[in-house]
Amino acid sequence: MNQYTAVSSRPSSPVLCDLRSDTVTAPDAQMRTLMAQAEVGDDVYGEDPTVTRLENTLAERLGKEAGLFLTSGTQSNLVGLLSHCARGEEILVGRGYHIYKYEAAGASVLGGIALDPLPVAADGGLDADAVTASIKEDDSHHAITRLLCLENTHNGHAVPLSRCQDAADAARAAGLSVHLDGARFFNAVEALGCAEQDLAGLFDTVSICLSKGLGAPVGSVLVGPRDIIDRARRWRKMLGGGTRQSGVLAAAGLHALDNNVARLSEDRARAERLGQSLSQYGQVEQATNMIFFKPDGGVTPALQQHMAERGVTLSGATGTTRLVLHKDVSDEGLNAAVDGFRRFFGG
Repeated sequence: MNQYTAVSSRPSSPVLCDLRSDTVTAPDAQMRTLMAQAEVGDDVYGEDPTVTRLENTLAERLGKEAGLFLTSGTQSNLVGLLSHCARGEEILVGRGYHIYKYEAAGASVLGGIALDPLPVAADGGLDADAVTASIKEDDSHHAITRLLCLENTHNGHAVPLSRCQDAADAARAAGLSVHLDGARFFNAVEALGCAEQDLAGLFDTVSICLSKGLGAPVGSVLVGPRDIIDRARRWRKMLGGGTRQSGVLAAAGLHALDNNVARLSEDRARAERLGQSLSQYGQVEQATNMIFFKPDGGVTPALQQHMAERGVTLSGATGTTRLVLHKDVSDEGLNAAVDGFRRFFGG
C-alpha cells in the first residue's frame, strides 16, 4: 500500500498545523506574484532567463561551475547518478537514504546501475571504514564501484562536516566521485553553523530541493562540474524532463533562496519546543526541523482523530510518527499542537 494512502482523507476541521512533512508548504502571496510576473522563454532552447538565473545563482552560491533546474528531488538525484555512472557500475549509499529506499530504484531500473547499501550511523553518516570495505576490487565478477552518495540532513540529523569529509576522502582515495542528496541542505547548514560552500565543497555534485522548507511549489537544482551538468541536461531530456516556459517555477525558487533560508532557524526552534513538550508522553528524537515521536502505547487512530479535530494533521503512521516543522506552522498552529497532545495524553 502506498505510504500516503492512510493520510489522504479530508481533515475534519480547518487545518491550523500540518505536521506530516515540510513538502506541504505552499507559496506565499509574494512568491505567487513573482511567479506571475516572471520573465520567461523556451528553456529547451536555453532561452528562459529566469531559469538560467536560478541555475547560475545556486551554482555560484555553492561554489560549483554549473546548475540544472529539475522538477523534483528524485529526478535531480536520478540524472545526477546517471551522469556519474554507466551500466554495470555501482553506487555506495546508505541503506536508509532516500536514494536507496524511496526513489523506486530508478538508477537500477533505468540506468543499469547497482546500489550497494551501507549501514547508516546514528548521526546519519556513513563510516569511512565501511565505505572503504565496500569498494570492489578490479575483478570481472564485480560491478565497478564508481560513486558514493551521502545525505544531509538524514532523518533531521545534520551530519557533521568531519563525518562527511572522512567518508568522501575514503571514496576519493579509491577514485570514486561523491554526490550529496541535499534535499534539506540549508537545514543542515543552519544547524551546523557552517558556510554553504563548506558543506557543498565536500561533494562533486549536490542536489538541492526548493519545495520543502524553502517553500517553493516545485523544483530542485543539481549543481556540479560543467561536464557533469551537461550530461545531466541530456539525461533530463531523455527522461522526459525538458521544460518550456519554466521560469514561472524558477521565480519561486529564486524568491525562496532570497527569503526562506535565513528563517529555517525558526523551524528548528519550534521543533525543539514541541519535542520538549512531547518528552513527558513517550520517546522523542528531535533534530533540526524533525521530531520522531513514539508515545507510550504508540500512535493510534484515536490520537490522529483527536488531533485532526483540533486542526492538527499527523501522518498515518502507527507506533512512531514523524512530525515536521516548516514555514507554514505558525505560533498559533504550534500552540494548537502542544495543547492537543496535552489534552490527549494528560487529560
